[in-house]
Amino acid sequence: MVKANRKVDEIVYVVDDDEAVRQSLGFLLRSVGLEPRLYANGNDFLAEWDGQNSGCVVLDVRMPGLSGLEVQRELNSRSCALPILFITGHGDIPMAVEALKAGAIDFLQKPFRDQELLDCIHQALDRNREERHFHEDRAQILECINSLTPREKEVMDYVTAGKANKVIALDLGISQRTVEIHRANVMEKMRARSLASLVRSLHQARYFDSDGIAHQ
Repeated sequence: MVKANRKVDEIVYVVDDDEAVRQSLGFLLRSVGLEPRLYANGNDFLAEWDGQNSGCVVLDVRMPGLSGLEVQRELNSRSCALPILFITGHGDIPMAVEALKAGAIDFLQKPFRDQELLDCIHQALDRNREERHFHEDRAQILECINSLTPREKEVMDYVTAGKANKVIALDLGISQRTVEIHRANVMEKMRARSLASLVRSLHQARYFDSDGIAHQ
């Protein structure tokens, strides 16, 4: 599938109650061409975050009001796809384990090296970019599936199950030539050059269940 060619802003959201840390991280991020947004607490960040931008979150663990872990739980409840990197001067192993189990990509102990942080942030941005492209591709595939007629979907299900045209024709009570026409329409509408590429697209769209059966 062709990826969408629109520009998406990537923001590094920094949430830390220590003003010196915020300003230092903001300067560091801008120095390498990244766009930071700085917040003194989790409430301010959650009030402004609207789910529209891509990027990642650099999140302090211990803050007045909402803790970093509470902010993470709230973001997860909002189905936020932004990768989260925790930083802390007071971390412990149980806290790190909880954060990582909830989906954080890393847990850095202060003081950390600038390059260590930047490496983690670039990893987070790469992950977010890949996930965004995956969901954009999946949306395009679902749009293609929805363009199929009910009969074309039936034929596609048979084809991806490995059935020959003759068998499909007998099962559906139509001519083999009609099957061939529907099959060609399916390949064109799904923008698939081969049966293998069609099956890959359907798997990406989660069209099949865990047993390989097509969802109707």
